[in-house]
Amino acid sequence: MSAREVLRANDERFVDVVARLTPEEWAAPSLCAEWSNRDVLGHLVVGCSHPVGGFLGALIRHRNFDRANTATATERARARGIDNLLDDFRAVSTRTAGVGRYFPARLLLGDHITHELDILFAVGREPDIPAQLLNAVLDTQVAFPNPFVPAYRNSQGLQLSAVDTGWRHGTTGPAVEGTAAELISVLGNRPKALPRLRGPGVETLADRVLSRLSRTAG
Repeated sequence: MSAREVLRANDERFVDVVARLTPEEWAAPSLCAEWSNRDVLGHLVVGCSHPVGGFLGALIRHRNFDRANTATATERARARGIDNLLDDFRAVSTRTAGVGRYFPARLLLGDHITHELDILFAVGREPDIPAQLLNAVLDTQVAFPNPFVPAYRNSQGLQLSAVDTGWRHGTTGPAVEGTAAELISVLGNRPKALPRLRGPGVETLADRVLSRLSRTAG
């Protein structure tokens, strides 16, 4: 399959998974700061469909990328019911438009899987994502700097191992082990799964994740 076909198949799988969440779980805080799980779903819909001009307008109004991103996501989420948002995502994921057209499919795959983990880990649900998709996300995210995902910076000088999928990265430095999903989440600056990681490199990784969060909060 092409990268776009892989992305679409993953999006279909994602919708089937999260459609089973309860109203209380949708209302719960996600692992994304200031976003509920419902807001995360709104963000995914916006990311696949929002006109470029509309997002630039939000950026001008809010004078900050993160605030503009939050505003567009929450506005969409709160204007639609959960079933409507799921239908919206099914529709837009088959014909990505707006800002989503300008991002490579492999980056969008990482974004969508990371946000799935934001939702599931937040409510104590364990993900069941195919190993090849998790490995593909890790390969992409540690390969080069990304202004939206700090995985490249967080992974530097560490030997990373996914105990469930066999994925490995790095040949020198202290080791960090965990499941592929846990590594994706933590490398993306979500600290919730940090206690589940093992190895002498966990302290280094934790310092990077938590120091970055502190600077963002300040």
